[in-house]
Amino acid sequence: MLDKVLIANRGEIALRVLRACKELGIKTVAVHSTADKDLKHVLLADESICIGRAPATESYLNIPAIIAAAEVTNSVAIHPGYGFLSENADFAEQVEKSGFEFIGPKADTIRLMGDKVSAITAMKKAGVPCVPGSDGPLTDDSERNKAIAKRIGYPIIVKAAGGGGGRGMRVVRSEAELANAVAMTKNEAGAAFGNDMVYMEKFLENPRHVEIQVLADGQGNAIHLGERDCSMQRRHQKVVEEAPAPGITQDLRDKIGERCRRACIEIGYRGAGTFEFLYENGDFYFIEMNTRIQVEHPVSEMITGVDLIKEQLRIAAGQPLGIEQSDIQIRGHAIECRINAEDPERFVPSPGKITMFHPPGGLGVRWDSHIYSGYSVPPNYDSMIGKLITYGETRDVAIARMRNALDEIVIDGIKTNVPLQKSIMADENFRNGGTNIHYLEKKLGIN
Repeated sequence: MLDKVLIANRGEIALRVLRACKELGIKTVAVHSTADKDLKHVLLADESICIGRAPATESYLNIPAIIAAAEVTNSVAIHPGYGFLSENADFAEQVEKSGFEFIGPKADTIRLMGDKVSAITAMKKAGVPCVPGSDGPLTDDSERNKAIAKRIGYPIIVKAAGGGGGRGMRVVRSEAELANAVAMTKNEAGAAFGNDMVYMEKFLENPRHVEIQVLADGQGNAIHLGERDCSMQRRHQKVVEEAPAPGITQDLRDKIGERCRRACIEIGYRGAGTFEFLYENGDFYFIEMNTRIQVEHPVSEMITGVDLIKEQLRIAAGQPLGIEQSDIQIRGHAIECRINAEDPERFVPSPGKITMFHPPGGLGVRWDSHIYSGYSVPPNYDSMIGKLITYGETRDVAIARMRNALDEIVIDGIKTNVPLQKSIMADENFRNGGTNIHYLEKKLGIN
């Protein structure tokens, strides 16, 4: 097992990684910015080291500072968490070249799956179903682009190959809009991602967002842990996640899960990962793979009993996967509500001091968070301050427990999106299951 792990992240995921390390007897190093010296995992780690000022570019995105911290603390591995540098192939490469283990896939795999065009090509080769599209980047040849769009059929969506987080995409509903949409998306992509390559896909009108969690050891062994539904979104950002996805049969789960499992083996994948799909009318369409642990990983843990962070650590230590597909049994239902420090109506961040905090509890309730009474939420980072997860033998029980937990939680001193989460849990269409990715925005009146 790894001797000492440096946690190159902050907030709840850093605390989550620290807990897993402590259970496995691994010593921990917490790196932090000047704004985060009072974070819970910083106070609990065996060692801590400040790597820069509050702006992420000067701390959590500062590759030389993170590697230097690993060197001076004699760490043997670096866990990137999610966000920040977790899917940065150059970071993974520099970590490995500096003599440390990167707790995640190899740099070449991150590059392969980080470019949407090459990822789709690899998935088609591996037999994973994809959205009908351009099968490669678009060029400046407008007539060729028109022909591709006609073959696919309008509406189509133009996407940046290096995009993510809902940026670098534009829906086109007619040929008259196409040339301008391609040009604008290329300009946006070049400015935002340093890569102006774009491609085209069929735009699905009312899909759900369903994803498959996988684990692979890079030694020819891989498993899937079922699916999650992440369709409750605002501005392409997930708000509520659940597992398993409503309406997905065991046969369909086995079929798509097996294709993802085999794809992991084919591309030599190592670590935890997620295949993201649009799901419509009984069909799955691959959109991207996240080569890291996901924010919503706890719901998969709750229904399978598998600790995904511990498995990441074991795989990084060179151990073969100790779980076979036949060991994975889906039991019950789990729901996760992201709790953000933000105005629940205007969605603007609400940093500041938490004057009082009381966590919810009870059977089947899990609270993953770094906050405490007296903690000051800084304005420099993502607004998520915690994840509230509930488990039940059925989906109805999980929802009932979530409603109770949202009533119990107390976070004073700042505004949070708890009122929004309460309204979602009380929404009849959500309670019936199977809402699409546009449902929440329509409910909120967002165009």
